[in-house]
Amino acid sequence: MTERASGDAGGLTALSPGRLAWRRFRRSALAMWGARALLALYALAVLAPFVAPYAENDMDRGRFFHPPTAVHWRDGAGRWHPGGFVYATQPVGERDRSFAPDRSRPLELRWFPRGAPYRLLGVIPADRHLYGVDAPDRVYLLGADGLGRDVLSRVLYGAQVSLTVGLVGILISFSIGLLLGGISGYFGGWVDEVLMRATELLLSIPGLYLIVALRAVFPAELSSRQVYLAIVVILAFIGWAALARVIRGMVLGIRRAEYVLAAEALGMSRMRIIVRHILPNTSSFVIVAATVAVPGYILGEVFLSFLGMGVQEPSASWGNMLAAARSYSVLTRHPWVLFAPAAAIFVTVMSFNVFGDGLRDALDPRKVPGGKG
Repeated sequence: MTERASGDAGGLTALSPGRLAWRRFRRSALAMWGARALLALYALAVLAPFVAPYAENDMDRGRFFHPPTAVHWRDGAGRWHPGGFVYATQPVGERDRSFAPDRSRPLELRWFPRGAPYRLLGVIPADRHLYGVDAPDRVYLLGADGLGRDVLSRVLYGAQVSLTVGLVGILISFSIGLLLGGISGYFGGWVDEVLMRATELLLSIPGLYLIVALRAVFPAELSSRQVYLAIVVILAFIGWAALARVIRGMVLGIRRAEYVLAAEALGMSRMRIIVRHILPNTSSFVIVAATVAVPGYILGEVFLSFLGMGVQEPSASWGNMLAAARSYSVLTRHPWVLFAPAAAIFVTVMSFNVFGDGLRDALDPRKVPGGKG
């Protein structure tokens, strides 16, 4: 398959399948938007301690349910503030407490100030944050929750849990599904029967009830790190079966290919043939399936945490942030506590979906490239 190369005066230059797929992928505006959004989300998760102005559990008991703070660049006197500023706030009302801006006290935004110490990437000690204001005042761009904790900081720290659950879960479940599906399709016979019956048994159990039942097996007094690992194990355990069945069907069609027969004639071991020659030919499907499946793992963690069986307070995840905002009073009087994690979940799931759709179209071998990329 050929396509005219850029800058070539009429000649035809052969392009690799990877370059053809990239050209098709970048023609989709939605897919490119999804890819950029995912890169930004994962970059924010990695750099969460730096981007967040406060630590994950830094509380201010005088600012419960503080509303979001607006950033200004020009004050009432018309003076320009190049770094931006926010107005200090003061509580108003005694019974129904709320906050009003004190326009006589503009607080300059400090860029790269020192703050709570942390370890960047879990290794590098640091105490610089992206922005902040001089203590004891605080800035809440997305508001504060019922304990006076910065919602933006908790959303960023929660992304480290909610986003990585999907990647780690996919890595485990797809490894199991690929291996078992490849073995089942290649060996056939009683091996195929045993593996496929076990797969069908797992698929016959409703996933929602299976998740809850498996989580109930683990002790209730697990630490946040152990709960995180437990959730990954649960989601990976229920996620490999569907992939294994599809891979088994693909391997049934591949195992009689000439290159497989040649490898057998050369005396290669069966496992090496499966790993080196058969499974790589399912990579296009696996890549697309992984991008489509990741949102399911993220929503699984959100579901468990929302029910109180996932990551527990004081550690942050998008699921337990939603759980903290489910009361009627919070929804009606302090909606920002709900909107921030809900928006993060929505953007992440939509980004994975459009990215996966674009990737599927780009890797479709039946697509014929047309024109210049």
